Amino acid sequence: MLPTEIKESLTRRIETASHPPELAVDVMFAIQDHYGWLTDEAMEEAGAILGMDPLKLEELATFYTFLYREPVGKYVIHLCDSVICWMDGYESLRDHIARKLGIGMGETTPDGLFTLLPVCCIGYCDRSPAMLINKKVYGFLTPEKIDAIFEKLRTEAQSTERGTAEAPHE
Repeated sequence: MLPTEIKESLTRRIETASHPPELAVDVMFAIQDHYGWLTDEAMEEAGAILGMDPLKLEELATFYTFLYREPVGKYVIHLCDSVICWMDGYESLRDHIARKLGIGMGETTPDGLFTLLPVCCIGYCDRSPAMLINKKVYGFLTPEKIDAIFEKLRTEAQSTERGTAEAPHE
């Protein structure tokens, strides 16, 4: 069940909106931020908050790349597979990431740390090849740069588990 403060905050936003259904994606993102992904129960909660049929929300959720209807890892990697990124080495980087993490596109590492997903364009063409990890963009990717990013994220995750995480730098 969604915490009261989140539900009340969303309800206040909806009450002041001139057309509440326009906030459907925002509501789903807020709920996803809490649960990590949109469970069937989360979709029911979103529908109740918005006064919308959860089936309508399902249609939206399946359209948007950044809404997850299945569990994802702590770090969601959206690897850009646009034409520019393909020309600048997408395939070799995709293969490197898959080998490094031991997963294929659309899969999550057994430890639940990383999920690898394609995204058609992130608007970082001038710094391609590029990827997003939890909404943070990384460009001019090389295998070495990717390895360093993953190592930093693994260290961050271990620190969080021990309760000693520092605010991310960069």
